Amino acid sequence: MEPDEEIARWKADEARVRARLSASDAEPKRQALSLSGMEVFEAIFAGELPPPPIGDTLDFVPIHIEPGIAVFQGRPQRRHYNPLGTVHGGWFATLLDSAVGCAVHSTLPSGKGYTTLELKVNMLRPLSERVPLVRAEGKLIHAGRQVAVAEGRIVGPDGKLYAHATTTCLIFDQRASGSGNPHGQR
Repeated sequence: MEPDEEIARWKADEARVRARLSASDAEPKRQALSLSGMEVFEAIFAGELPPPPIGDTLDFVPIHIEPGIAVFQGRPQRRHYNPLGTVHGGWFATLLDSAVGCAVHSTLPSGKGYTTLELKVNMLRPLSERVPLVRAEGKLIHAGRQVAVAEGRIVGPDGKLYAHATTTCLIFDQRASGSGNPHGQR
């Protein structure tokens, strides 16, 4: 498929997802504790739970999630630039952390949470606003009782690889208090 056709398809995918996402500012944490990871994502895509607000801040949105796979789409913009005039590495890392983390989260049963223990990102080529859209694709490699490993990549509509990442996540029991932090810190 030609890059222009792929961009048009990606924009249509994003428009369909954004039309379903809730604009609610409600705190979904307590509701989500009783749901499996996939049920959380199904509720977000159905507009029953709001998506995390980081997507608004950095202009990215979940496009597709299934057990062990998560795809996010983002728009590199000037507001994401570093002093050298390209997209800041933190934007790459946040987009990839979302994709690989949600790939892990999608496999968790209700009552289980996760947190990123380690994220390794290789930025292979710069991004700028000249690249209208990119996708971060996260895939689960292994999930054990306490640790999960996933990998991800950022690709453009022309198939170019912009970054690659691996993550190690800690899996833990969620607390009824809803802190979501295995150490009880807020």
